[in-house]
Amino acid sequence: MTNHTALSCSVLDFNPDQFEQPAIALKINVQDNNVEQPVHQHEKGQLLIAMTGGVVCKVTDAVWIAPPQHAIWIPSQMFHSNRATDNAQLYFLFIDENVIDLPKKCCTLAISPLLRELIQYLAKQDQRYECNTPISRLVNVLLEQLTIAPIQALSLPMSEHPKIRYIADELTQDPSNRFTLRQWATFLAMTERTLARLIKHETGLTFGRWRQQLHILIALNQLSTGLNVQQVAGNLGYDSVTAFITMFKKSLGCTPTQYFAKLH
Repeated sequence: MTNHTALSCSVLDFNPDQFEQPAIALKINVQDNNVEQPVHQHEKGQLLIAMTGGVVCKVTDAVWIAPPQHAIWIPSQMFHSNRATDNAQLYFLFIDENVIDLPKKCCTLAISPLLRELIQYLAKQDQRYECNTPISRLVNVLLEQLTIAPIQALSLPMSEHPKIRYIADELTQDPSNRFTLRQWATFLAMTERTLARLIKHETGLTFGRWRQQLHILIALNQLSTGLNVQQVAGNLGYDSVTAFITMFKKSLGCTPTQYFAKLH
């Protein structure tokens, strides 16, 4: 069985909506996760948890990332696709939103050690557990803890506008691309001012801030795979490691080494 088939069988062929339980957990067992799932949706809300490695989730208007010990919350009925890093160990938690008050929009959540253990435990249990049993009481604790999980600013606003989507795709394929706003405008046969207004209108961010946020997501994704800071800085086109670390610290409040040290 190929890795793509393994991923499909363990996720796409699993129907979480057939269960009446308020929450069910699924461990994703594949050796190579780096295959993007087709766009899909669920009746239940879904939490994508990266115990190790990282996972990227795309929705219509944004891209979200969960580095290790984080999770992406996807509300009910929202179309999405996922891609995990090669070294990721993933758990999916499907939740009946009628029993818990969670955000109505996608977000990245920090997962506490207690939540991590509860999710891993639930994934080993019979998914058709009954009410008023030890498992169901643990689920109640899990859901309560989930409502207080801190939200992390780890997303990139996106747009369906073809020119912005083109820039995003190009920068994702080649993060070291250092085209200025003027150069992009010339390439796209627009004035610099028009392109600047378009990006701000569609994403809420200036071009420089939007590209920096994209670099943060790519950096976290690459660092989650085990690449060192020097390699990631080079991949993103920074002239020096110091310049990359300064950008990272300005965005997330700490250096890459400090950020990942806090996750263990």
